Amino acid sequence: MAICYFDFTDSEELARAVEKLGADPRSFTYFANKGKTWALFLPSVEPRAANALKQEMLSLGGDAAVHKRCIECKVEASDVILLGTPKQLKGLAQKLSAMPYWGLEEVRKGLSAAIEGLSSKRWELELPRGRKLELGKRTLIMGIINVTYDSFYAGSRVGLDECADKAVTMVEEGAVIIDVGAESTRPGSSFLSLDEEMRRLVPAIRAIRDALPDVVISADTYKAQVAEAAVEAGADMINDISGLGFDPDMPSAVANLGVPLILMHIKGTPQDMQRDPYYENVMAEVAAYFEERLALAERCGIKRSQIILDPGIGFGKRLIDNKVILKHIEAFRTFGLPILIGHSRKSFIGQILNQPDPEERLLGTIAASSLCAWKGVEILRVHDVKANAEILKVIEAIKGTPL
Repeated sequence: MAICYFDFTDSEELARAVEKLGADPRSFTYFANKGKTWALFLPSVEPRAANALKQEMLSLGGDAAVHKRCIECKVEASDVILLGTPKQLKGLAQKLSAMPYWGLEEVRKGLSAAIEGLSSKRWELELPRGRKLELGKRTLIMGIINVTYDSFYAGSRVGLDECADKAVTMVEEGAVIIDVGAESTRPGSSFLSLDEEMRRLVPAIRAIRDALPDVVISADTYKAQVAEAAVEAGADMINDISGLGFDPDMPSAVANLGVPLILMHIKGTPQDMQRDPYYENVMAEVAAYFEERLALAERCGIKRSQIILDPGIGFGKRLIDNKVILKHIEAFRTFGLPILIGHSRKSFIGQILNQPDPEERLLGTIAASSLCAWKGVEILRVHDVKANAEILKVIEAIKGTPL
């Protein structure tokens, strides 16, 4: 008997396979809960709590990895990796509701939120003029237009008189969102004055809106006043590379505007972010950053349902950090929010392929785009729309092929 292993990419594919073999379709729910195992990482758990988590997971048929000295309580804290099916992890969360000690109540809240987040598959963001942006059905392309003279990739730079035509071409090639920026944030770049950014960005957005009344336009800025002027000129969302961190007025501005926000992780500033960045655990640290920034956003009145997360490829990251993030991008699914990846022609690709010139990095970009699309990333921010749109079409065709 030749036995095959199937790594079902999603629950819908498993459902089709179950239906095809003639099983009772009512049984699918039970199969789905048994057909996948989640590994959830919990940082710095009190040792007695870590021991309790392991015992409870074992009793439910799952398991947990903890520090080897936890059993003796010889460590101050232990990271924990919970291993179990969704049903087992939900059972653990329920059990923890009766264990309000050793920090387990905080674990329960975090675990419940993570389970809920991992179940999120579709989002509908509210845009100005009563429009909607649906995310999750397929990977969408965001085309990059830089009204700058110094962005790291010359191919993205356009003058004001060219930006509308460039946007039209990108939409014809497959872009759903156009991201317009007026300040270079490449490593080592200098801050641009408010007046100069306004002078470049606002007319560019207005020109694109006039040429494309229905396209989704993103304004790439971290300044509150620029964000307000950009939305007034026709922008639909704000792409803030600082994660609301560079301008103290930005959170309230975005809240008042009511538009979607792309909230990005960055370590440092564009001037210094690549001066020996270091992480003990890049995934855990970026996740902690998102948790803190999301809490700030919600306190200031920004709806969580209007936020897209961007882990900030190349923004205060080493080569190893960028590779780990792309390999494990699903880790951020616990937040229950759509994900954007901006990797196009960046230096980590050049390091891998020994290509110092961004002009050479298209194929490397396509490789990373393919990986992200296969993993279901909602938005890819790229320079080369046509090439990326073609690979997305192929990947979607393969993913959608029934067993």
